[in-house]
Amino acid sequence: MLKEYRWSNRFMGSRECYDESDVIMVGAPMDYSVSYRPGARFAPQKIREVSYAIEEYSPYMDRDLSEVRFFDAGDLELPMGNIVSSLEIIQQAAREVLEDGKKPIFLGGDHLITYPVVREVYGKYGDQLRLLHFDAHADLREEYLGERNSHASVIRLCSQFLPSKNIFQFGIRSGTREEFKWAGENLNFYPFEVLQPLKEVIDVLKPYPVYITLDIDVIDPAYACGTGTPEPGGCMPHEIFQAFRAMKGLNIVGMDLVEVNPVYDTAGVTSILAAKIIREAMLII
Repeated sequence: MLKEYRWSNRFMGSRECYDESDVIMVGAPMDYSVSYRPGARFAPQKIREVSYAIEEYSPYMDRDLSEVRFFDAGDLELPMGNIVSSLEIIQQAAREVLEDGKKPIFLGGDHLITYPVVREVYGKYGDQLRLLHFDAHADLREEYLGERNSHASVIRLCSQFLPSKNIFQFGIRSGTREEFKWAGENLNFYPFEVLQPLKEVIDVLKPYPVYITLDIDVIDPAYACGTGTPEPGGCMPHEIFQAFRAMKGLNIVGMDLVEVNPVYDTAGVTSILAAKIIREAMLII
């Protein structure tokens, strides 16, 4: 399903061959579980388009994308409005990448796309897996407006199979009282801050396979206004770049970046920021 690229533009630096690549990028253009502003379905293609505005070389890592064997597989074809079928297609794509011995990078879409990917990654690594969640929102609701399959519930859904103490949350600054209480009692919960608490747990994470999910709204909307649910009080972009540099020695087995919304992205700056984050991620995976 993923071996033949069917789209007009790839992320910069993509190889031509799936089989010869170690990292596979997949777009998951789903945004029908959002609670405020839809439009994240357009993000995967937009992030690819603007990736050519930045360099393939990262001065943060002193590495170049030419040193990474990655393949951009394009966007999945998802049935509009059908959450259950879309989640199954996303999970099948993750399964294909993992069974081929490769590492996935998924571009959302809303944050619910993380759930089927992490479920499949957990199927490979089991209770050894650690989940790092960078976000403005806790995403720990048991349901939102009567819907369990919501981007507001994605981490709670993951906690149904992944031991809660394997989940690390950074930068959270929005949620219900119940979410904050549950997170504090059950997760490795680091609200408001990103870089310093991450540095404090790096050595704890080193023995384990790590999956990263990054919601672009972890960054303050002054720098990332193109998102569905902006939340003031976030970190600055350079903190995220430093965070990826800090994670350089970890065994990162996959990642997703979600909730970029090109419809509200003034001058495309949020999409360009997302492309730069993806570049940094590929250079450490």
